[in-house]
Amino acid sequence: MKVLILSCKTGGGHDAAGMALKEELESRGHKAVMFDYLVLAGQKVSDAVEDVYVNTVKNTPHIFGAVYNIGMAVSRLTRKSPVYYVNSRMAKYLRPYLEKENFDAILMPHLYPAETLTYMKRHGFPLPLTLAVMTDYTCIPFWEETDCDYYVIPHEELKEICIKRGIPEEKLLPFGIPVSRRFRLKTNQEKARAYLGFPEGKRMHLLMGGSMGAGDLEKLTDKLWEKVRGKEGIAVICGSNKKIFQKLKKKYGDEKDFFVIGKTKQMELYMKACDIIYTKPGGLTSTEAAVSRIPIVHTTPIPGCETANRRFFVRHKMSITSRTPEKQAEEGTRLLESPARLKIMREAQKNCVSGKAAARIVVFLEDKLSH
Repeated sequence: MKVLILSCKTGGGHDAAGMALKEELESRGHKAVMFDYLVLAGQKVSDAVEDVYVNTVKNTPHIFGAVYNIGMAVSRLTRKSPVYYVNSRMAKYLRPYLEKENFDAILMPHLYPAETLTYMKRHGFPLPLTLAVMTDYTCIPFWEETDCDYYVIPHEELKEICIKRGIPEEKLLPFGIPVSRRFRLKTNQEKARAYLGFPEGKRMHLLMGGSMGAGDLEKLTDKLWEKVRGKEGIAVICGSNKKIFQKLKKKYGDEKDFFVIGKTKQMELYMKACDIIYTKPGGLTSTEAAVSRIPIVHTTPIPGCETANRRFFVRHKMSITSRTPEKQAEEGTRLLESPARLKIMREAQKNCVSGKAAARIVVFLEDKLSH
């Protein structure tokens, strides 16, 4: 089986889901090709889209939220949005690539390539099996205007909203959000801590702002360190946000049991090594944390789909949240003092998120393509 995975550089979650699928396909002896499909139009196009997204999310998240809400309104009024027309222009780049290669299926953990393939399908271009993979616990605007063979959704509960928005029920596959199998491994916490150089016998708090280090990461760090300094440790993952990395290094670089990390490919180890995670409610990071069975404090979301993610997790008792960094730090430290609440949260995570979505998707593909 030869499978193409098309992603896009608007947040690290889409790539993480794609990589989890690639890993699973290759582990079962299949060939998987994955890339940001915008590079077919040139690296400058891909970089420009990434820059606009990252800068908006980091610097003006309220604008991102406003655009998301406008998109939701537009998706109710029209069957072909401006997003569809913009992405249809990618067809002239994608078409020759697909004609040259011979794929059995195309997986899309991003809306944009799904829009392009929908345009191609409507214009008579023959396509292999197409699967959209949703990476948030909601149906974001414009999925309903795409025409994929199937849609992988994060949870059975989301069927209702997808159907309401116009996606046929028979196309919905509630397999979950794909994450790397590494998050399911039973890693010993002491060994993980020793490997990362974390202190023994102290609680460790893990703080994140997603792949871009977005949100009130610095303020939350300050408030939490005030509470735990001298008693417990903190690890802050800044992602690609070099500005916050330098700020925290300068402020806390000499502190004992304080760790500032930039980009990392060992997220599963940090989650296994720590006792609690404070993170904005990105679909992928939240799923990875739930699969790791680490207690979650959700911080301020980027308005839009992350608001829906946080609502889903809190409603299912998989995380807690609060409005301000000070309250988030307070709630997190209080949660760690309650074994009963921690047990309930881990049980909820286990019941809601299996972590086996990638395997379920690959088995589904094998079954479909063998007939």
